[in-house]
Amino acid sequence: MDLYYEVSGSGKPIVLLHSGGADLRDWTFIAPLLAKRYKVVTVDGRGAGKSPSPMQPANYVEDLLNLFHHLDLEKAVLIGHSIGGQLATDFTLEHPERVAQLVLIAPSLSGYQYSEEFTQWMQKISSFYPDKEKMLELSLDAPSYRIILSSPQKELLVEMSRHHFNKIGEWGTFESVWPEPPAIERLEEINAKTLFIMGEQELYDNKQVAQCFNRVQNISFTHIPEADHMLTLTHPDEVSRYITEFLEE
Repeated sequence: MDLYYEVSGSGKPIVLLHSGGADLRDWTFIAPLLAKRYKVVTVDGRGAGKSPSPMQPANYVEDLLNLFHHLDLEKAVLIGHSIGGQLATDFTLEHPERVAQLVLIAPSLSGYQYSEEFTQWMQKISSFYPDKEKMLELSLDAPSYRIILSSPQKELLVEMSRHHFNKIGEWGTFESVWPEPPAIERLEEINAKTLFIMGEQELYDNKQVAQCFNRVQNISFTHIPEADHMLTLTHPDEVSRYITEFLEE
């Protein structure tokens, strides 16, 4: 296993999957709270944090399965934030026998066609490469980051984002491999009991993705007022409480 990971606590295993542009520090405040009751695994995805950069198209589902094998996890709760939620969803569809319960926090979704506005924003950020400070500035200039940027956790977000933009200079490729057909066409197949958490201050596309998840059979939705896309950092107590209540039902 070449990915960097950390394990804390004991009991029912939980694997936490961080958002894009971040690393396992996404769970700085939530992991210790969950570790009071459970065995918590946090991992830096390929190309993030202390994990190696991808030299060939990354297969994040395969990486996660290898982590399960490495840690002898027969089954675990998956909790994914943003693109970590996309990974958790795809992994659940590919390996349903491995997922005890599923928690999605403002996830993205494979196969979803993002709006022209969002696509142009991402292209504008990329156009400034290799000016990483300008990329950082533009990437955080979105309504979905307004709350955290006025909070005490701003420094941590900026630090993670800056580390991400510095690290992508090491990447051999930006391509990735996701299962086919994409998850958006298969959401009805998810049988795991699922909790969906999202802040109220979100982008249009993230809200549209949330609507797609209405097709999951056994899912409940929780919205946190006065929270944006980085609710894992700004609202850890609330998020952890909702997760714990969900797991203990």
